[in-house]
Amino acid sequence: MTDSLDNWGRWGDRDQLGAVNLITDEARTRGAAEARTGQTVSLARITTPFPLTGGPLAPATAPTTAVQTMMLFTGFGAPAMAEVMVVTTHHPEVTHLDGLGHWAEGGRVYPGVGVADSSGPTGVRHGAADVFGGGILTRGVLLDLAPGGRLAPAHPVTAAELDAAAGRAGVDVLSGDALLVRGGWDRATAGDVPLPGVTADAVHWLHEKGIAVYAGDVGDAMPPLPGEMPGALHRLALGRLAIPLIDGPNLEELAVTCERLGRWTFQFVVAAPRIAGTTGLPVNPLAVF
Repeated sequence: MTDSLDNWGRWGDRDQLGAVNLITDEARTRGAAEARTGQTVSLARITTPFPLTGGPLAPATAPTTAVQTMMLFTGFGAPAMAEVMVVTTHHPEVTHLDGLGHWAEGGRVYPGVGVADSSGPTGVRHGAADVFGGGILTRGVLLDLAPGGRLAPAHPVTAAELDAAAGRAGVDVLSGDALLVRGGWDRATAGDVPLPGVTADAVHWLHEKGIAVYAGDVGDAMPPLPGEMPGALHRLALGRLAIPLIDGPNLEELAVTCERLGRWTFQFVVAAPRIAGTTGLPVNPLAVF
């Protein structure tokens, strides 16, 4: 079933944008038309730093937290303050964009570049997250799989469920759209509860619809779902289809806003910081109504 899932070579053998190539001028214009009132909703979670140096203010879990900081004095008499910040980019407490170099299969990253050529001791040379520093602007579509609640633990998200959610919203998902999928889960606080996950069947749906970016609080199931491909979202959607993933979004305020306004489409805007050579970067995606 997964053999047909492959965008390697579709946009050239050195492409670094992947499915973002599907965001044509028409798709960008369609997204811009959704910004009618200027109201914005941030889709990023709030991440609370802990002291880098330890001490009485740092909890025992500080070494494993997503962001640690240390305040610095810039000099005697200086009116400014500064800090050193250490970020674990792919931590679930940080809303982040996965670059296409994040996933390697068979010693190669999209679209077939060897790992030895794509990265090294100084960082990522091909498929880094900062290639999206110019911004991704398109139409966003929210599919709420559990309105007012959350999916059951270890729930497998299928193509039929995505179709059903689109039907409830009255939305036709189009090529070049950014897809936002809410299951009502905070993966950073789920503890030992088995997480729902996106199935290979659902990833086929993303491919058929021409999804350019995926942002969901439902990602890869943990632990893997029985009978399903482990890590289908990262392995297939990111690795084979080159669909950039935004992990760890907070979609709760967005869901409330969509319900209040009676519309589940909006302009989607996200840009990665231009910090070169990383497999992922923190981002603050916005929905503009």
